[in-house]
Amino acid sequence: MVENGEVLGLLKTLCEIESPSKKEEKIRKFVKDYLSEAGYKVVEGEYFLAVEGETELIIATHLDTVPVKRKFDYDGCFAWGTGVCDTKGSLTAILVTAKKKKFKHGLALFCDEEEDGLGSKEFAQKWDKGKYIIVMEPTELKIANRHWGSFELYVEVKGRTAHGAHPEAGVNAIEKAFELFNVLKNRGFKLNTLKIEGGGEEYVIPDRCEVKFEIFLEPEEGLEKVISEVDFVKNLGEIEIEHAYSGYVSREVDKILEGALRRVGEEVRYCEMRSWTDALNLKERFDVVVWGPGSLPDCHTEREKIKIEEILKACRVLEVL
Repeated sequence: MVENGEVLGLLKTLCEIESPSKKEEKIRKFVKDYLSEAGYKVVEGEYFLAVEGETELIIATHLDTVPVKRKFDYDGCFAWGTGVCDTKGSLTAILVTAKKKKFKHGLALFCDEEEDGLGSKEFAQKWDKGKYIIVMEPTELKIANRHWGSFELYVEVKGRTAHGAHPEAGVNAIEKAFELFNVLKNRGFKLNTLKIEGGGEEYVIPDRCEVKFEIFLEPEEGLEKVISEVDFVKNLGEIEIEHAYSGYVSREVDKILEGALRRVGEEVRYCEMRSWTDALNLKERFDVVVWGPGSLPDCHTEREKIKIEEILKACRVLEVL
C-alpha cells in the first residue's frame, strides 16, 4: 500500500522541479530515471515519454505546468503550489504506484500540454499500441466521459481616431469590443474573454483593440457549424481562429475506470470536462476518458491545492486497473 509520507515527499520533489511548458528537460530526466530504476523500459519521443504495456490500456498525464505562481507548501491536509493539482498530483500517483506494483498497462507522459499540446499530438501520430487511454487531470475523481470542444477566436477590432474630448467624431474600438462580447453572449455562445488590449495614455479615441475569446462547444455541437456562426465578426475587423477542437463522448473506457473505482469501494460519479486537455489530441486514435485527483477551478492560480488523501485514493484505483 502506498503511504502518505511517500506521496507527500514525491509530490514535493516534483513540484520543486520547475517545468513550465517547453522547458521540461529536468522533470523529463527525473521521471525517466525514476521509471527506469523501477524496472520499466522508457521510450522517448521528442515531446513525450512512454512505457509499452501488455494490455490495451494506457494511463497518461502531462509533465509541464503554467509558470510558477506559488511555491510548494503543505498545511497538514492540502498541498499548495503551482502544479500540485495540474497535474503533478496525478503524476505522483502514477509514479509511486508504478514503483510499488508492476503495471501491465502502458504509460504516456506528455510535454507542452499547457501551450500547444505537442506531446499528445506527437504520441497520437506515432504510437501504434493500445486502444484505451485514461488522461489524468483534476476531476475530483469523477469520471469525465463527456469532453467539451473549443476554439480560440482572436479579433482585431477596427475603429477611427479622434480627439479624446470629441468621442462622437471617432469610433472607439474598445467600446466595439465590449459590444461584440454582448452580441456573442446574446447569441448564445458559451465563451470566456481571455485577453483585451487597446488604447494608450495619449488623449485620443483608440482605433484598434485586440480581444481573445475562447468559445466552448458541447460534445454534440459541430465544430465547423459553430465556427461558421461567428463569421459575422469579420465585419468588425480581422479575425483568426486557433486551437479548434470538437468534443467527444467516451465509448467504453469509462466503464473500465468505473469498474476499478467500484473494486476499491470509491463512489462512482460522472462529470464533464470543459477545459482543453490532451484527450482532444488523442480522441481520434484512442477511446479516451479524463479522470484524476484534485479540483480544476483553482488551478493556474496562486490558490492551487490538492488533498493528499485524494492522491492516495487515485493510487488505489491505479493499483487495481
